Amino acid sequence: QVQLVESGGGLVQAGGSLRLSCVVSGRGISRSAMGWYRQAPGKQRELVADITSGGSTNYADSVKGRFTISRDNAKNTVYLQMNTLKAEDTAVYYCRLLAYVGSEYSYWGQGTQVTVSS
Repeated sequence: QVQLVESGGGLVQAGGSLRLSCVVSGRGISRSAMGWYRQAPGKQRELVADITSGGSTNYADSVKGRFTISRDNAKNTVYLQMNTLKAEDTAVYYCRLLAYVGSEYSYWGQGTQVTVSS
């Protein structure tokens, strides 16, 4: 029932920008922490940014000052604004909803590819 759908990925040159969107259906997001993760070829999935239900944000050191996570609870959507993109940002980006169903549980999107050319 719960589904997360990412969009906005694509091919961009180094120094360019993209905005990723994650639309959640089947569950409201207002009371949940949300996050963006990425996985590059040959590497483990890593946290990019997350945002609490209260709006507090956290970023990986590698993206601080360049990426911004935000949420629009009315639209049940989370965004990741990515500026000054670098080749090392190339990865599949995944959206995550952190829920509690008796215990901690995560819902994940299918991912969207971001490719930054140099």
